[in-house]
Amino acid sequence: MAKSQITVAAERRYDVRISENWLERIQVIAEPRNLVLVLIPEDFDRESGIAKSLQALGSKYEIVRLPNGEAQKSFQVFQSIIEICGRINLSRSDLIIGIGGGATTDLAGFVAATWLRGLDWVAVPTTLAGMVDAAIGGKTGINSEHGKNLVGAFHSPVEVIVDLEFLQSLSKRDQSAGLAEVIKCGFIADPSILRDLIEPEVDYQKLIMKSVAVKAAVVSSDFKETFAREILNYGHTVGHAIEMHSDYKLRHGEAVAIGMVFAAELSHAHGTLTAKDVALHRELASKFNLPIQYPRAAWSAVYSNLTRDKKNRGGKIRFVTLKGPGVTDRLEVVSENLLREIYERIAE
Repeated sequence: MAKSQITVAAERRYDVRISENWLERIQVIAEPRNLVLVLIPEDFDRESGIAKSLQALGSKYEIVRLPNGEAQKSFQVFQSIIEICGRINLSRSDLIIGIGGGATTDLAGFVAATWLRGLDWVAVPTTLAGMVDAAIGGKTGINSEHGKNLVGAFHSPVEVIVDLEFLQSLSKRDQSAGLAEVIKCGFIADPSILRDLIEPEVDYQKLIMKSVAVKAAVVSSDFKETFAREILNYGHTVGHAIEMHSDYKLRHGEAVAIGMVFAAELSHAHGTLTAKDVALHRELASKFNLPIQYPRAAWSAVYSNLTRDKKNRGGKIRFVTLKGPGVTDRLEVVSENLLREIYERIAE
């Protein structure tokens, strides 16, 4: 596969390198550093042997094995890594690397943002969702008991390394969950992605390049989410509420898939999106075995989570909606009755 790179221009310029060999590239980046702190989910490291590959390069690599999934993004885990930073005397000239899914790169970036008020860090996403979304854009953070990603900072990596070989080890479920973020990019900015997804065969490299280009363009225009960057949250308002309610048993992309159907129905209810486009949301999600419904009885808890969404303004729940594929809008809703009515359309 041919190598390519896409530049993001945020508070710093950095490249997303696609089809790059992760180990070879890390050696180049790490060569002038005295210490490199590497964060890896425990189960993934056990399967892939990443720690052994890095330790074979020399003693400068301090490996930290993390819990799996969203359990990484806790205050306790964050504190334990900060203690390690102090113990090894990690300095401003050193480097932090996160190798894993979106939870790992979120955590690695947050440690880098806070230790010594800001260290360089590199994201090596190993999931499709991480490659097209989580590792790009400089949003870092951890969860609290009040919601997902409520504690965090904007702190861009110095590089993102997308090694497509990691896709070979992904389960079908994780591939599908990642495709939810690809579908989102198609609906908010690049409808050609939707046409690609309808094809019988999935060209992952092409879809990754197009999705990264969407995110790079949005982040470069609005790094700190003052307005334009909000479009990347399409499907995420209800998606995060559902993900939290499921106690993170649902993959992020699975919850977002449900959230996108909700957002499409909300857009249709306000007359801005056709029934055909709403149906396309369901068609694409179903094609890739993504859920499009959530239990009716969960509404009260989901709504409670919605009221704590970080995009809310003045007691109004703020949604990204669609006028059509590639054309976004915003909607602020006060009425629980309206939201419950829309939720009934995705309830099972």
